[in-house]
Amino acid sequence: MLSRKGIIPEEYVLTRLAEDPAEPRYRARERKARFVSKKGNCNVAHKNIREQGRFLQDVFTTLVDLKWPHTLLIFTMSFLCSWLLFAMVWWLIAFAHGDLAHGEGTTVPCVTSINSFSSAFLFSIEVQVTIGFGGRMVTEECPLAILILIVQNIVGLMINAIMLGCIFMKTAQAHRRAETLIFSKHAVIALRHGRLCFMLRVGDLRKSMIISATIRMQVVRKTTSPEGEVVPLHQVDIPMENGVGGNSIFLVAPLVIYHIIDASSPLYDLAPSDLHHHQDLEIIVILEGVVETTGITTQARTSYLADEILWGQRFVPIVTEEDGRYAVDYSKFGNTIKVPTPLCTAHQLDEDRSLLDALTLASARGPLRKRSVAMAKAKPRFSISPDSLS
Repeated sequence: MLSRKGIIPEEYVLTRLAEDPAEPRYRARERKARFVSKKGNCNVAHKNIREQGRFLQDVFTTLVDLKWPHTLLIFTMSFLCSWLLFAMVWWLIAFAHGDLAHGEGTTVPCVTSINSFSSAFLFSIEVQVTIGFGGRMVTEECPLAILILIVQNIVGLMINAIMLGCIFMKTAQAHRRAETLIFSKHAVIALRHGRLCFMLRVGDLRKSMIISATIRMQVVRKTTSPEGEVVPLHQVDIPMENGVGGNSIFLVAPLVIYHIIDASSPLYDLAPSDLHHHQDLEIIVILEGVVETTGITTQARTSYLADEILWGQRFVPIVTEEDGRYAVDYSKFGNTIKVPTPLCTAHQLDEDRSLLDALTLASARGPLRKRSVAMAKAKPRFSISPDSLS
């Protein structure tokens, strides 16, 4: 269907997955640690933090960062503890006023129908959640009881605001929206406009857009300074290019983001053989933007190790025009095809441009040679016998 419409050249119709099992697979040695996982989680463990009290200075953020079982436990215990605390206060008020004595007295109780701790606990729940069954109420006899009633209402409102806000923030966290922002499993290095480029594909599965979306990339590797200082996680920002220009992208359909490997790039001396032996190279991609429906800033992250970069391949087109609209085939989101690419570093290619000219000439002869062989096979062969000449 794609070739009939002339959108994709015929030679690119038969594509393959990047994880083609027919090709030999190179298994690199297991790396000691990965800075950012493929799902975007940071692989960093914080240990020996002595000033633990700093987390209590920002209680709300600490509650939001907790796991769901811990958050629900705190949510339940905050209400139970407050009900029990004020139940004890109401029971002490009734005990001090003599309201717990069995039998009818002539004095007016501070709180009606409180005869035990169980009734005081039920009254505490009625006050804080404003149920009001009508069997128990505060009278004018005790000003202290009126003050406790006001305090419990204020405390109950504060607990409701904090805990409900915490639950809302946990359900509306920005990383939930990042689950539908996808990156290609592999990155590729191939020629584009006569330069070696590092390329990856990014897409959004939702129809709601990411406003003011920007993308940036960092190279993380272990380096040693001239003075002998070892930097285990040296981060270097490198510029990303896209069809729109700059770091801002209009993510309506999947885009191929690329970085030109030039003299200022950390990948300038990267060769194809280094992809199977370079254990310290990790490329982190960060996509940021504002969620259109909620207005919350979200961030999606991924990373590529050296053995997850495919040399001499590029992504196949997945956007087609059908019935007056554009259609995206996400089943081919990570598909790549082989393309002629110099087996040298970008540094060597800049010093010797004849490598690119030879590659261009070889790729131009390839289709002509295939066409001539096909014509030779299709040409009819005639045999002349002596009987036909007579």
